[in-house]
Amino acid sequence: MVTPWLIAICTVVAVYYLDKWENTYVKSVFDWVPAILLAYIIPAIISYIFNVDYAQANIHEFSKDYFIPLAIIAVMSSLSLGQLRSIGVNPILVFVAGSCFIAVFPVVFIWVFTDSTLVADILVGEQYWMGVPPIVGSWIGGSTSQLVLKELVECPENIFLTVLVMDNLLVNVWTILMFQGIKKSSWLNKVLKITDVGLPEDLRQITGKRLHPVLTVLILLGIVVLFNALLDSFILKVVLLSLVGLVLCNLLPKWNYAFALKAGGILIIVVMAVLGLKLQLATIGFNLQFLGFLIIWLGGHFIFMMAVAKILNVNMAWVPIASMANVGGIATAPAVTAAYNKKWMPHAIVLAILSTATGTFWGMLTIYLLKKVIL
Repeated sequence: MVTPWLIAICTVVAVYYLDKWENTYVKSVFDWVPAILLAYIIPAIISYIFNVDYAQANIHEFSKDYFIPLAIIAVMSSLSLGQLRSIGVNPILVFVAGSCFIAVFPVVFIWVFTDSTLVADILVGEQYWMGVPPIVGSWIGGSTSQLVLKELVECPENIFLTVLVMDNLLVNVWTILMFQGIKKSSWLNKVLKITDVGLPEDLRQITGKRLHPVLTVLILLGIVVLFNALLDSFILKVVLLSLVGLVLCNLLPKWNYAFALKAGGILIIVVMAVLGLKLQLATIGFNLQFLGFLIIWLGGHFIFMMAVAKILNVNMAWVPIASMANVGGIATAPAVTAAYNKKWMPHAIVLAILSTATGTFWGMLTIYLLKKVIL
């Protein structure tokens, strides 16, 4: 059997060098399928061909302990606080609007369409409404929030399993759509007459000698190893590593932030290749009406953020970034962002951290409102 490590390594190497290849046909492929997205799809195709499920492979734990933390601290250590301040509060407002829609929409939908077959028979009659809060937790906060909210709402196991299957399918498709959607941002800016389309500038110039790349890697790896030894909470590690990355970038005058950004981009490809091992193309088994409800819910979330971005005159690129920070999380948000502009990856991570920190609370609001409407 082909090992997941071999698949991941070959995928990363192949994608990296194909992306660098100055061939017209290869470039045309990457215009439609970005390198990061290709790294996500290839392992899934291999898993499908060999009919092997790598979802429980040890590589995922290793990625969570090392690849993702390294990617986060590398990307964050390339961020100038001055650059972050230059973004302003409006992109965060777009993000919060997306979170709010995810938490409140199902309640409004059930209240408005109380007598519909979907609400009366499925959401209420078959108690699928109990699967709604775990979805809110999964989309905004991630797996931890999803499990906490499952317990809080006492979601039955059969409904929770159905939710997991549909959630996995929908998020995977949504990730692919956001990779393509972010490339239409300039066109949407013109159509919607968005004028505030400036990109964050790197406010510093590289002057003097920087830390050697090898030393830079050793420092980043040493910090991650130390944090793994001291901390068990993944969320706490993510937050603290992000703060340490900011300290390295902004307080060490010789810090090689240009190399850190490049390393972070490569590590994101590695993370996506590992995540691709979990993507099961043959996943089947769901309630079609409930899936339709989820599609309307997720689509409405995107449209609502577009409306908020239009009102605030925010670059439309922030809509797919904010959506992936909400729905995708720490790994996929910067990956989608990199398909547009790698300098925005640290900002996507900041939004994803905010999402992780608030997901459980949004889900608790959903539970409270749902019980008011249904019970």
